[in-house]
Amino acid sequence: MDEQTKQALAEVVGQFADKRVHVCRVEVTAVTDGRIILAGAVLDEITLTAVLSHLAATCPEYVLDATAVTILRQPDRAKLSVCTTITGLHNSPGFLSEPGSYVLNGMLLEPLQADGRWLFVRQEDGYLGWVYAPYLGDAPPTAPTHLVCEPVALLRPEPGEQAGIENRVLAGTAVAVTSAHNGWQQITWAGLPGGWLPADHLRPLADLPQTADACRAQLVADAPRFTGVPYLWAGVSAYGIDCSGYVQLLYRLAGVTLPRDADMMFAAGQPVETPYRPGDLFFFGSEGDHRHISHVGMSLGGWQMIHSSRSRNGVFVDDVTAVPHLRDTFAGARSFLGD
Repeated sequence: MDEQTKQALAEVVGQFADKRVHVCRVEVTAVTDGRIILAGAVLDEITLTAVLSHLAATCPEYVLDATAVTILRQPDRAKLSVCTTITGLHNSPGFLSEPGSYVLNGMLLEPLQADGRWLFVRQEDGYLGWVYAPYLGDAPPTAPTHLVCEPVALLRPEPGEQAGIENRVLAGTAVAVTSAHNGWQQITWAGLPGGWLPADHLRPLADLPQTADACRAQLVADAPRFTGVPYLWAGVSAYGIDCSGYVQLLYRLAGVTLPRDADMMFAAGQPVETPYRPGDLFFFGSEGDHRHISHVGMSLGGWQMIHSSRSRNGVFVDDVTAVPHLRDTFAGARSFLGD
């Protein structure tokens, strides 16, 4: 392969280098008789088209053959549902691989590739990873009606605290309510026996905030309920949570979908300036970090911030201006509330 072809391929593959949301493993296996033979795998048709278009523009003297390139996303594959309370979204197949995130019961995953008992999947927000296939099943036939808003809700086989504990349901889990009795609601959820939860542990999807002000109020009301939840890299629940997982969960409970990681949120949000309002997001980082933006927290108003802090090992409130490492690494604020 000549240097021009090598450089052209490296340039276009580099556009899809973020493995959290992209797959672009394309290589040239042969250059012969005026043809470039490609192999490997890409996430979707859009990725392959970008690769071929760039190569065609920079190497017009060659005919491109991409028949050996696998396209992972296929329209005929049904989505699968997480059928355990929570499970890891790993960086490679196997429980010893580090999770990049976690997924809650009922979340829908698009299967892309199998490796033994593991599936490479795509979340609805585009995040990619490997999940243990036996923890997945068909999507529930009943659409969810509520979100669990209690950090850890105790599921009981009968309405009332005198009944035993059937399971634990984590905040952010979408469930379907089927009946109610004396302040309790019966739920069904994906792949697991249903049961009863206190009605105040559930938030109807129909009642999620409809205005920016209502959303800010809901965020501030929910945030302290997770105080003291320990820091866990890639965590998204009250069993352990990281900075972006915490912010993403708070916004999910208010009906707003955010990107998974802090740098993604920073790129997607609307820049805002002081005076900061409750619900605005603060971002931190430096050029020496693994990514420029490496931390996020939520303003409670002004510089008061609640966040999942690795240095404090959990969810706590800090004044950004009073903590040197926060003050020195502050990179800006963003809003997702459209005002």
